Amino acid sequence: MPKPKKPVIEYRHYSLPIDFPVLLLSGERWKISDMKSEHLHFHNHMEIGICYSDGGVMEIKGENVPFRAGDVTFLPRYLPHTTYSSPNTASRWAYLFFSPEELFQHSLKTPQSNMEPNLRAIQAGRCVLHKDQYPKVYMLATSIVEEIQRQTPFYRESAYGLLMSLYIELLRIHASDENGLSREQKLELEQMRETERQSRQPDLVISPALEFITRNYMMPVTIDELAELCHLSTTHFRRKFHEIMGTTPLDFLNSTRVEEACKRLKSTDASVLSISEQVGFRSISSFNRCFARLMGESPKAWRTGTHMEAQSAKASILAFTGWV
Repeated sequence: MPKPKKPVIEYRHYSLPIDFPVLLLSGERWKISDMKSEHLHFHNHMEIGICYSDGGVMEIKGENVPFRAGDVTFLPRYLPHTTYSSPNTASRWAYLFFSPEELFQHSLKTPQSNMEPNLRAIQAGRCVLHKDQYPKVYMLATSIVEEIQRQTPFYRESAYGLLMSLYIELLRIHASDENGLSREQKLELEQMRETERQSRQPDLVISPALEFITRNYMMPVTIDELAELCHLSTTHFRRKFHEIMGTTPLDFLNSTRVEEACKRLKSTDASVLSISEQVGFRSISSFNRCFARLMGESPKAWRTGTHMEAQSAKASILAFTGWV
């Protein structure tokens, strides 16, 4: 019997606005076709989606979860998924992308390691929430979209407060899944999940490396260390990383550092040398060289330009199969 074909997993990168790091994608442009993509994809930021019309299926962690108008979807970064509408329909969506650690670092007292659900523990069915069962989630999500769309005075402050309330609600929903279970029930649940993981497409194998880079890009990072986090040999890790990300681990690390440098160049008065050191480069020459290669100009020139986003050489996902 031939082995089942493994789905292709694609990385799709969003750059957030520097002045208010929340990205809204909405309007007629954001309709999902009824064509099922053969590829799963994942993002570099948390995704919250609102379905305004029709319905369909979202594939998450090997499970097919139905959705319909009025649903709010909640997908942590690096969680592979795909979405397609019911036959002969094109569901309309709005999407919010943001990084909880970056956005709420000065507001929430929760340790950063607990600010996103554990990808291995998250239940696919809990990623799709209907307004009838979770009216508060739907109200908060739609209110955020309206605030950002209208841009009336103090809309950022209002959207920020609403988004933090929404995020807390979502964390509570996921935390409640296992609260109240006995130790034996939790062990049984984990055994069931392990059986499921072995019988279907596993979680993204390089996600531990991606998470580590996201949280520790400013520190010295070795390929061997990243491979060990993923329980892979260095050679296999390099090959798997390039297969999924379309780039090498070192290039991804440097592009992460450059993107963070862009934010600091625009939002602080720190010197270029200081910023290069803050984001993990060991010499100003290597920083300047890497920055110019990715951004097309020097850090000094970029700082004085009119850039609203830290657009890097990472892939854009504004157009891909499945959107109509």
